[in-house]
Amino acid sequence: MSPIFKFKDADQEARLITRRTVTAGLIAAIFVLFVSYRIFHLQVVMHDHYSTLSQSNRVKIVPIAPTRGLIFSSDGVLLADNRPSFSLELIPEKVRDMEQLIEKLGAVIEIIDTDVSQFKTRLKQNRRFESVPLIYNLSDEQLARIAVDLHKYESTDIVARLNRYYPLGTMTSHTTGYVGMIDEEELETLDKSNYIATSHIGKIGAEKAYEDLLHGTVGNQQVEVNVQGRVIRVLDRTPPIPGKNIYLTLNASLQNLAVQALEGKRGAVVAMDPNDGSVLAMASSPGYDPNQFVNGIDAKTYRKYLNSVNIPLLNRALQGKYPPGSTIKPVLGLAALRHGVRVPEDETWCPGWYILKGTSLKKGDWKKGGHGHTNLRKAIAESCDVYFYALANEMGIDLIYDSMSEFGFGKRTRVDIGGETAGLMPSREWKRKTLNEAWYPGETLNVGIGQGAILATPIQLAVATAAIANRGNVLKPRFFAEARDPLTGMTISSGEKEVLHRVINAEEDWEHIITGMYDVIHASNGT
Repeated sequence: MSPIFKFKDADQEARLITRRTVTAGLIAAIFVLFVSYRIFHLQVVMHDHYSTLSQSNRVKIVPIAPTRGLIFSSDGVLLADNRPSFSLELIPEKVRDMEQLIEKLGAVIEIIDTDVSQFKTRLKQNRRFESVPLIYNLSDEQLARIAVDLHKYESTDIVARLNRYYPLGTMTSHTTGYVGMIDEEELETLDKSNYIATSHIGKIGAEKAYEDLLHGTVGNQQVEVNVQGRVIRVLDRTPPIPGKNIYLTLNASLQNLAVQALEGKRGAVVAMDPNDGSVLAMASSPGYDPNQFVNGIDAKTYRKYLNSVNIPLLNRALQGKYPPGSTIKPVLGLAALRHGVRVPEDETWCPGWYILKGTSLKKGDWKKGGHGHTNLRKAIAESCDVYFYALANEMGIDLIYDSMSEFGFGKRTRVDIGGETAGLMPSREWKRKTLNEAWYPGETLNVGIGQGAILATPIQLAVATAAIANRGNVLKPRFFAEARDPLTGMTISSGEKEVLHRVINAEEDWEHIITGMYDVIHASNGT
């Protein structure tokens, strides 16, 4: 069989090639048109949009924290200062391996376990994409060592900060209080726009009470940054408004005397101006160093404070509740005169003990031999217990409760730095609610000499004593004297006298009581 030969159709093949060429050309043309359109769209139509995005990648708006106001005593002694310092800070979200980075940094400067533990605590409290201090207050040597190779460490920077510092330390710790790192709970209640650059806030004492005045107003600056996020230059700046300087009513010299008087002891001193409620001195011993709390106190030191039998963190002047003892006798004396229970010349025979009529209850006097015939003035001067046992029994607990409450016992004084307790002024109702028991006359005798269930804070006693000294004005105690603009020195606001209650007694009643109190110190029989 002969082979079969198939001849190509040249015309058909040419037509096929032509169709394929035209198709490929059309596809290429469409592709070119699409690419051209995209280029036009991106470079012309979307130019402003992408230009802005590009600009935002290298230009940042950075908030500037305001300088916190200073705190001074009434005689111009600096109580709370701002000291410049440098801290080593990291941005957690930009660090791939935090443990490894800390290890690398630790090879350059010493990083102790406390630094790391406090850093981890700050991580939990910090706002996203904000730097977190690893080490505060870098020494000159640390600063020099880390600055040389800073560029080698990702998202690491040296930041200049103003660090809160309390020059007098323990001497005014319970008055100034301290600032500390803002926590998550505080973040929920703060004005986030004004605190966006702020890391610290007043925690207790004057620092907390006057936070709104001390903080100031946030500023901002427009900066150009490099690819590592470090600032190259400042393009524009709106300066922050610094916080106001606060002047307290506290007199530093008097405060020092109060602290010295309590040295080595547990106790409190409150000195108050009876004319306007200004607190001139408030000491609680022992105290604590507020500087240890500013950037986070280490666990070991904090446990030491908590476990101390001397309870240094307790502000005894505002929070300590104690039987007031004989300090309430002038208040009871005034109430007796006001309600006609006694007149100044009425005498009680004091053999050194008191027997409650109709019972076998016998209460002794501090003076075993007794005080003899005793009127009100002598009873106050010599602190005669028997006189006030008898007086309390005649008055009864209801009248005692009402009279003592007028002077602020059992109530918070509303002192402006806060943090106080109310003490306890017992009554029939209190005992019934608390113990489901009736009140007994013997308990009234105890209250009559400031013992038993009655508890008072030192500042309550200062308020009551001031009310006697000024003849009836129960004043709100205050530490705020004035706020001044740090730039101009002008006074912005001033503290004002506030009368919480007016106790009405005849002028001669006040004189009898005050004379008896004077005799305590100056008379030969004074105690």
